[in-house]
Amino acid sequence: MPGQHDVWNRVNASHPTPEESATAAPAPAPTDTPEVSAAEAGRRRRRWPLVAMVTVLALAVTGGAVGVVDQARKTVTLDVDGRTTTVTTFAGSVDGLLAAEGVRLSERDLVTPAQDTALRDGSEVVVRYGRQLTIRADGERRDVWVTALDADEALRTLAARGTEAMLVPTRSGERATLPLRLDANEPVALVVGGKETVVPDGGIGLEAILADAGVTLDGDDRIHVERRPAAELGAPTVAIVVQRVAVKKVTKRTVVPYRTETRTDPGRYADLGTDVERQGKDGERTVVFRVTRVDGEVTSREKLSDKVTTKPVTRILVRGTKERPEPEPVATSSSTSSSSSSSSSGGSVPTGDVWAALAQCESGGDPTTNTGNGYYGMYQFSLSTWQSVGGTGLPSDASAAEQTMRAQILQERAGWGQWPHCAAQLGLL
Repeated sequence: MPGQHDVWNRVNASHPTPEESATAAPAPAPTDTPEVSAAEAGRRRRRWPLVAMVTVLALAVTGGAVGVVDQARKTVTLDVDGRTTTVTTFAGSVDGLLAAEGVRLSERDLVTPAQDTALRDGSEVVVRYGRQLTIRADGERRDVWVTALDADEALRTLAARGTEAMLVPTRSGERATLPLRLDANEPVALVVGGKETVVPDGGIGLEAILADAGVTLDGDDRIHVERRPAAELGAPTVAIVVQRVAVKKVTKRTVVPYRTETRTDPGRYADLGTDVERQGKDGERTVVFRVTRVDGEVTSREKLSDKVTTKPVTRILVRGTKERPEPEPVATSSSTSSSSSSSSSGGSVPTGDVWAALAQCESGGDPTTNTGNGYYGMYQFSLSTWQSVGGTGLPSDASAAEQTMRAQILQERAGWGQWPHCAAQLGLL
C-alpha cells in the first residue's frame, strides 16, 4: 500500500539522477559491492541507520500471531537517495515496503537494513542508488560504481580507500553532466579560468550550476570536480574546475641567408678584378607550431611543420685568370722628351711608351693631379669611370702603376676615344 508522501521511484534498472522515478517491481538485493559505498554515518545527515530486527519472542509465536504482526499498521521512515518521507504501511518487511512504494532496485543499489528484514513501527529504511562515474586518478581515467549521496561523499570515500581522484563529467557538445549531486547540504566552489566564485546551493546538478553562472564550454575546455580541504569553517570542500583551453597554430618565419660562390673565367683578364654575375637574395624558413594555452598559460608547443618556403638565391662572382700581354711601345715625337718625367710627389711614370706620352699630355705625368673639375690622376679619370674599371677611392690616391693598369683596361673596353684630345695629338685616332 503506497505511503502518504512522495518517494523517488526508479523508472528502470539503470542509474538515474535524483529527478528520475521508477515504476517497475523491486529487484533482488545487490550481489556485489560497488566501488564506493555510502555506508557513512554522522556527517550532516543520517545516511545508514541501523534497523532493529524483530525480537526472538515475536518469532516464537504461532503462525496466526505472525500474521497479526506482519499486518500491523506501522509508521516508518523511508530515505531514498537523500529524500526522506514518513510512510504508514502494513508491509511486514523492507522488501514489501519498497514494493508498495514502487521503489525498484538494481544489483548496483544498496538498501539498509536488508530487504528480508521485518519491519516494525519506527523502522528506518535507506536506499542508495548505484551510479557509474568516470574518475581520473594517477593520470589515468577509469569508471567506477558509487552508491554515494553526492560527489563530496564519493570523493571522500575514494580517498579513505587510498584513491585520490577527481570526477570527470560526461561531455556532449557544450553540455557537461554528472549523475549525482555535488554536495547535498553545502555550497560548492566554481573555478572558471582561474577565477573562483561560491555557489550557495551545492545540491543542484552540475549542468544547472553552469547554466546559472552563464558558463559555456567549447570543445577544447576541460572540466572536473575535485575535493579539497575547507579553507575555513563552512567553506566549500567540493570545487567544479573549468579550465579554458585555447589551441592555436602559430607561424614563425626566419631568414635563410644566401651564400656566395666565386667562379673562375679563363677567358677574362685577371687584372679586371671580380665581377658580380648574379646578385644574391635571402630565402625564408616557415615553422608552424600548435600552441596550447590553459587559462592563458602555455602548456605545450608542438611543431607541425618546418620547411624552407622561399629558397635563397646564391650570389655568383666571376674572377678572371687570363694574364694580360704587355702593351707594345708606340714611338712618338713627344715620348722621348717626356721619358724621364716624374711626379711632384715622387711617383714614377712609365717611360718610353705611349702611356707615358698620354699621361704627359693629360696631366703633365703627375699621378696626384686633382684639377678640381671632377677629373683625377695621370689619365684624368672621372670617378665613375675609375670605378667602372675596378678602381676604389680617388684615382689621384692610387699609384702610377695602378692608374696605368686601369687606363689600359679602359682603353681595351672603349678605345683611345676616352682621351680624344691627347690621343689625337699622339696620332692614336
